[in-house]
Amino acid sequence: MVIEILKSILYGILEGITEWLPVSSTGHLILLEEFLPLNVAPSLGTTFAEEYFSMFEVVIQLGAILAVVVMFFGKLNPFSPKKDKTQKKSTWILWGKVVIASIPAAIIGVVLDKIIEIATGKDIDGWIYNWQVVSAALIVYGILFIIIEHIHKGKDARVNDVEDISFTHAALIGCFQAISIVPGTSRSGSTILGSRLIGIGRGAAAEFSFFMGIPAMAGASLIKGYGFIDYVMESDVSVPASAWIILGIACAVAFGVSMVAIKFLMEFVKKHSFAPFGIYRIALGALVILYFVLR
Repeated sequence: MVIEILKSILYGILEGITEWLPVSSTGHLILLEEFLPLNVAPSLGTTFAEEYFSMFEVVIQLGAILAVVVMFFGKLNPFSPKKDKTQKKSTWILWGKVVIASIPAAIIGVVLDKIIEIATGKDIDGWIYNWQVVSAALIVYGILFIIIEHIHKGKDARVNDVEDISFTHAALIGCFQAISIVPGTSRSGSTILGSRLIGIGRGAAAEFSFFMGIPAMAGASLIKGYGFIDYVMESDVSVPASAWIILGIACAVAFGVSMVAIKFLMEFVKKHSFAPFGIYRIALGALVILYFVLR
């Protein structure tokens, strides 16, 4: 149990860092799972382990989501008594943009996923969740980050404040978020890359990406959580208390680390481009390829 708790802390740290930085949490989790797989209930067999981890790696995002809510509560709260009518209206409009930006990912992640599963017997993850896709996405997106930052070097962004992002911008960024269903692209990486392509400044791009993460990650956690509960009920499996404790610890750690990671990114983008993240992604993609080829 102690060993599994230590593993869950490491998973939480990794989630808290990589969820908000444009480096792909999936790519990191794949490597960590290879070296330190969770083993919360070995007596329940391989199927339970697979179902549990599939749920675990998504639901720990709830801790990361809570960090965004806490850090930006003032800006995101339309009921704040400190805001006048104009400011409250502006907050509701911001939420409207977040909702608009969330629609493409919802369509791809729920509707199209179900259609593919019915037609082929496997969902989208079943077709594309493998190290080949992850490594390719890491490298391709890394190259794109470097190219786009080079193109925009020395140029003034058209939008530098998150409130100035239009509904059209939000819809376009949402389309990029939908692409992040491909493992290795990174949700934050996709949204930030899309934002930079349409002329949005680094700070506003990162902040809007954080806000978009709230419904996206909450929805994904709800779906995965429901799927796991459905599996448990159908298979009549008794989930040990230790499994829930480990999940709770991972969420708590992801929350604390996310607070630090978000502050770091917001400070980083004030003075630096996203190009270093592109270089890191290329290196990680190469590492994933090297590891699995040699194995």
